[in-house]
Amino acid sequence: MGEVRVAKSSSFSSVIDKYRPKLEQYEELYKHYHANGELSTQEKETAASITEHLKKLSSDFDIRTGIGGHGQIAILKNGEGKTILLRADIDALPVAEKTGLPYASKKTQLDVDGVVKPVMHACGHDFHITSLLAAAETLIAAQAEWSGTIVFLFQPAEERGCGAQAMVDDGLYDAKKHACPIPDVVLGQHVFPLQAGKTGLKPGPLMSAADSFKITIYGSGGHGSMPHMTIDPVVIASHVVVRLQTIVSREVPPDETAVVTVGALNAGSTENVISDEAIIKINIRSVSAEWREKILASVRRIVKAETLAGNSPKEATIEPTSSFPLTINDAETAGIINKSFTEHFGDQHDPAIKNVLGSEDFGILGSYIDRPYCFWFFGGHDRAIFDEKTKSGQGHTIPVNHSPFFAPVIQPTLTTGVDALVVAALTYLGKDRK
Repeated sequence: MGEVRVAKSSSFSSVIDKYRPKLEQYEELYKHYHANGELSTQEKETAASITEHLKKLSSDFDIRTGIGGHGQIAILKNGEGKTILLRADIDALPVAEKTGLPYASKKTQLDVDGVVKPVMHACGHDFHITSLLAAAETLIAAQAEWSGTIVFLFQPAEERGCGAQAMVDDGLYDAKKHACPIPDVVLGQHVFPLQAGKTGLKPGPLMSAADSFKITIYGSGGHGSMPHMTIDPVVIASHVVVRLQTIVSREVPPDETAVVTVGALNAGSTENVISDEAIIKINIRSVSAEWREKILASVRRIVKAETLAGNSPKEATIEPTSSFPLTINDAETAGIINKSFTEHFGDQHDPAIKNVLGSEDFGILGSYIDRPYCFWFFGGHDRAIFDEKTKSGQGHTIPVNHSPFFAPVIQPTLTTGVDALVVAALTYLGKDRK
């Protein structure tokens, strides 16, 4: 692996060098979480393991569990000062792992829809959990170096886009229920297809909004030899699919980023029967509130017009299946974190990383209480392999999040994830930063 140059002159570095625990135990913990992921809303064993580990770290933790499902917080008060919240998401994906790793997941789980599915941490949430736990141990040991309150938050169901909302709806910040201290700033991170050891963020829009829908087109079924006696929903649905492609190409300005994807088109079960309904599943990505609303309106218009043109017997139904908000980093907060990360990570930090079309519900934890938030990425790919594939024009073969081949190297990925959280915390709470 290529050399990772990190600035070591910052006060953050000296604190981390002094107090960060040996990470071998966390490497093993990471392997455990990787091999034993749980699907969204079903993270019971993962949450129990996190709670058990937190209790072992310190009796000073005020731990509150069962928030919005399997969410939990651990509050660490250490004198006067600001309050910050550090977040990690904990759920896995219904993906069959193909990495061949010795700790690869072989797990299956009965999903909420009643279907047994494979389970894999194909998005790096296992690194998020482990990094936050190791950061917690570091900050407990380093209490002489900082003052204030830290909320360590472990969030379920991010992959379904409902976990953060579930936690706040369940009274996360309600003084009469879970009574999480209101943070001055909310901070979080995500492992990403970058070289391991690198970090990156930017002020303003960082991740897109994502809206998914199930559209049901109704027809009148019958025998395949008598199409004139039917209304074929497959034909109507096909026109909808084709017309949806014109939203981005003909309605959205060329300098505006948006994606409309039809991920599924399902109808019938045999070749000589015309079905009485067809189901389309779509996903929409947008990076501005204005065009998000315009694209959604276009979808509704197209579905209505094509079903009318096809003489559908009744209006199509458009059911939302998930929704992620825009992730927009607060400019001032991003500037502060950028400065600290540059001090610690040196030229391995990108303070103006490009925004991406992936989506997150992280921002809800800040926007719900009108508090600023900042989200950043840290790399997980073997540097030599990443660079070789990129230079040879094979960048598209690098496994990305949600791939069954997604396999970040444990180190320096884990160290970077831990350090980033500690640096962010010390930026706001460190005694020499006031």
